[in-house]
Amino acid sequence: MNSTTSTTAPLVGQDSKSRGPRPSTLGFDAAFTPERCRVAGARRMTASQLRLWHVPESLTADVVVTVSELVTNAIQHGYGDIKLRVQCSVDRLLVEVSDHNYAPARMRPIHDEDTRGRGLHMIDQLAMDWGASDGGLTTWAAFGIPVETPR
Repeated sequence: MNSTTSTTAPLVGQDSKSRGPRPSTLGFDAAFTPERCRVAGARRMTASQLRLWHVPESLTADVVVTVSELVTNAIQHGYGDIKLRVQCSVDRLLVEVSDHNYAPARMRPIHDEDTRGRGLHMIDQLAMDWGASDGGLTTWAAFGIPVETPR
């Protein structure tokens, strides 16, 4: 369904028209040490920002799960500090998580008895697209934002 072979993340904010309460591009960056306790903080920070940006609740839930999985992967498989970037444009939301590991994230086969390794499979189902960029240092996921129709 979604591609993991893209080499660059989709561009955000190319549409200059603003629909609803969101300006053409909003975003935040956070950097933190690779400690498991940081995952919950990344989820809370992302959920709070998405509420401020009036992102629909169902999309917010998908994005928060994605942030949780990508940050967890960076902690488990990366090196050094982790950077989280979330950007929101009129029609697209982009999550990027960077670490210092050049090996790109990739889905592995899973089996019913496996207790780990399902994170990228979930992201593959939740996101419009996902992949790795910056020579493997960044894993990103893109989501479409539904256009609100006037009542």
